Amino acid sequence: MAKYLLFRLYGPMASWGEIAVGESRHTATHPSRSALAGLLGAALGVKRDEDEAQQALATGYRFAVKVLSAGTLLRDYHTVQSTPTRKNVKLRTRAQELRSRLVLETLLSSREYRCDALASVAVQAADGAPWSLERLAGALQRPVFPLCLGRKSCPLALPLSPRIVQAENLRQAFASPDRSLLALAQGFGSPETEWPSRDDVRVLGLRRQAVRYCWEDGMESGLVAEMQTMRADQPLSRSRWQFAPRRESVAFEREGQR
Repeated sequence: MAKYLLFRLYGPMASWGEIAVGESRHTATHPSRSALAGLLGAALGVKRDEDEAQQALATGYRFAVKVLSAGTLLRDYHTVQSTPTRKNVKLRTRAQELRSRLVLETLLSSREYRCDALASVAVQAADGAPWSLERLAGALQRPVFPLCLGRKSCPLALPLSPRIVQAENLRQAFASPDRSLLALAQGFGSPETEWPSRDDVRVLGLRRQAVRYCWEDGMESGLVAEMQTMRADQPLSRSRWQFAPRRESVAFEREGQR
C-alpha cells in the first residue's frame, strides 16, 4: 500500500505552459510537473528565489494526473508594453516605467488557455521529501500565497478538497470515494454528497468520455500505458527558468472499464 495526497483543479481558465516558441505560448491539456510543484510551493510559502527549497520540491515528490475534462481551447492575442532591460535599473511598477522616460517596447504574443478543464492530481512523496503529505494537504487548505492554474490570471473556482488516501496503485487511489465538488460550494447540496453528483455532471460538463491518466516513472499505476511522451517540465532552476525533459506515461479508461 502506498500513501497519496489527492486534490482537484478546476477553474474557468487554466494555462499549463509548454515550450514557448517565438511569440506563441501554448498550453497542455493537463498540469505540468513544474506547475504542480509551483502550486505546492505557493501553498507552503516558498519563494521563487529560494533555490534550495525549490529544488527540494522538484525532487522530493512524484505526480500523476487524471484528466476528467480537458475543457475547450481559447487563444488570446496578447500585447504588453515594457521598458528595455537596463543594468542596475529596476522598475517595479507601471508608474515607474512611465516616469522613467525610457522608450516603451510593445511585445506581441498569442497565448492559449483551457476553459472549464477539470483534473484530479495525486502526489506521492519520494525518499527524503522535505514536507509530509499531511503538511502539504494543510498548506493547500490554508495557502500562504494565492493559488492559480498556471497563470496569475487563472484563479481557482472551487476548493481543492485535499485528502490523504492509502491505495495499492494510482488507479485505486483515484477511484477512492470523494465528496462532490459543487457540494463544497454554497447552494449545491450538503458537503457529504458523493462525487460525482448530478450537479457535478451537469455544471462541470462531465460526459461519458475517455478519462486520461498521466503519470511519471517510479509510480505504480495499475494501468497499461498506451503511449509515452516527453515533457520539458522538470524544474532545474526557478530563478534562471530552466527545465529538463522527463518521460510521462499515458493511459485511457473508457466507459465500461471504470
